[in-house]
Amino acid sequence: MQNSSDHFVFEAWVYIVNIVSRIAFPLLVLLGCTVSASVAAINPPKAAASVKLEEWCRRLVVRLPGITNPMCQRSELSPTGINSLQGFPLLARQIPAVKKNGHDHPPLRVLLMGGIHGDELTSASIVFRWLEWMPTAAAQHFEWRVVPVVNPDGLLARRPNRVNANGVDLNRNFPTPGWQHDAPRYWATRTKSDPRRFPGHHPLSEPESRWVHDEMIRFHPDVIISVHAPFGVLDFDGPAQPPRRFGRLLLNRVGVYPGSLGNYSGVHKNVPVITIELPNAQKMPSEAEVKRIWLDMLGWIMDNVEPQAELTRVRAVSLPDSASSTPLKK
Repeated sequence: MQNSSDHFVFEAWVYIVNIVSRIAFPLLVLLGCTVSASVAAINPPKAAASVKLEEWCRRLVVRLPGITNPMCQRSELSPTGINSLQGFPLLARQIPAVKKNGHDHPPLRVLLMGGIHGDELTSASIVFRWLEWMPTAAAQHFEWRVVPVVNPDGLLARRPNRVNANGVDLNRNFPTPGWQHDAPRYWATRTKSDPRRFPGHHPLSEPESRWVHDEMIRFHPDVIISVHAPFGVLDFDGPAQPPRRFGRLLLNRVGVYPGSLGNYSGVHKNVPVITIELPNAQKMPSEAEVKRIWLDMLGWIMDNVEPQAELTRVRAVSLPDSASSTPLKK
């Protein structure tokens, strides 16, 4: 009898375990799927982001001299949330400062951009190269916002083009005072209506120039570095001591144009703009020259750029009227 009773109890336990497992297992699977979906919604998988960056890089690097797909992927660029007219994302990277600069104020903020004109291929390539050097000690004093290709549609056109997909020169589309009168008139009279320099029908008409404008407000840079080609000089606008040279590039101011970034930011917003004009739009400078320009640029920023917050504080101070007063150093 004892054996029969034990056998009955054993069968009962087996029956209960089976019932529980049939109920519990689907619940556990459902719970696991729900948790996984919630985590995925909060933190998109890095693998998916990496696949997207690889796809974007594959399209870009065929136009960029000296830049490989692995180099582009190491850039850690991510979408800004703004797309070009043709749907290509504007890719950027924000890099916080690591080293303190010895002052009480926050680290200087640098907005570094290339590829505003799509046919200036090296202007984007050199920014990708500099991204690889961001971990160096000198660069870690600053906070960076880096956009290697501001005009992807111009770069990726069947034949790389200065203008964007709307035929607008982005570097003539910023809202300088008097734009509505000055920009169309300058385009018609000085450029003879050159389609490569069309300023648009109104300022900030293009998603790419609007993003730069809005990013200036959001990021609040202390200095803007804009890379172009192929004049082989440095241009400068704004309230700071201009650099004499970066590498072999010498200061040679090329002028102020209605709607240009240098005019808008440097002249009217008092945020210094360095325009680096590389000597060739399709062939990169030597590795040594790329590094010399980079190091000279970092040294100039460290020695000459004042934080915008500090400049605002200084401007708010009541200055004496005497003409003999010592001018403030900017």
